[in-house]
Amino acid sequence: MKYYVVDAFAERLFKGNPAGVCLPEEWPDDEVMKNIAFENNLSETAFIVKNEDSYDLRWFTPEIEIDLCGHATLASAFVISNFVDKDVEFMRFNSRSGVLTVTRKEDLYELDFPARKPRRIEVTEQMSRAIGANVLEAHQSRDTLLLLEDERQVISLTPDLGLIKSLPDCFAIIVTAQGESVDFVSRFFAPGGGVPEDPVTGSAHCTLIPFWSERLGKTEMIAMQLSKRGGTLYCKDCGDRVKIAGKAALYLQGEIL
Repeated sequence: MKYYVVDAFAERLFKGNPAGVCLPEEWPDDEVMKNIAFENNLSETAFIVKNEDSYDLRWFTPEIEIDLCGHATLASAFVISNFVDKDVEFMRFNSRSGVLTVTRKEDLYELDFPARKPRRIEVTEQMSRAIGANVLEAHQSRDTLLLLEDERQVISLTPDLGLIKSLPDCFAIIVTAQGESVDFVSRFFAPGGGVPEDPVTGSAHCTLIPFWSERLGKTEMIAMQLSKRGGTLYCKDCGDRVKIAGKAALYLQGEIL
């Protein structure tokens, strides 16, 4: 099985979010894919199988299969357009979140994903204790979005991952604030999915983009995820869809035996 590791939403190597991309000729058993993802120990491993003029795509954390992943989709498009169907500019993926498309624009890969506009919920003391900062607002989609006062607060927080894992109805936490040099910033924690802190999270921006578009009164925005590796995302609010673009760099290519 051909295997690649790609740094997604990265201007250069060792930035952005590394994703594994596996190219089996046909679908392995689910247990095999789970074991490969666990062995790879990256936040996401993508599996791609060609399906006529499109690709079937699934994503696994080291512990579970998930319904949507941005950076591993970008990494998959990078691998396809550079090593499988060279120089292809438009790719369709069939996934648990419906049909997703990626358009290559020179060195940028633009994802077309479903928007996940959050609904406002009550702020609890447990939320503030879980992230170690005062929460101004809380909003819920698949993930729980917590609004903080400013960018410096987002950078400096040290969350209690055990408390995050115990929050009710919470798959993951998005912590966000308005940016200083970009439109908005964020960090993402999903200890319940085996990902303590994800370096750059495309799927979280399905919630962040409609949230900040409404708040800032603009449809095109630049975002940064402020993990240790960091990453830049070029965002567009298209109503019931969002577009998220970024660059990528190849770290490794090899073969899983």
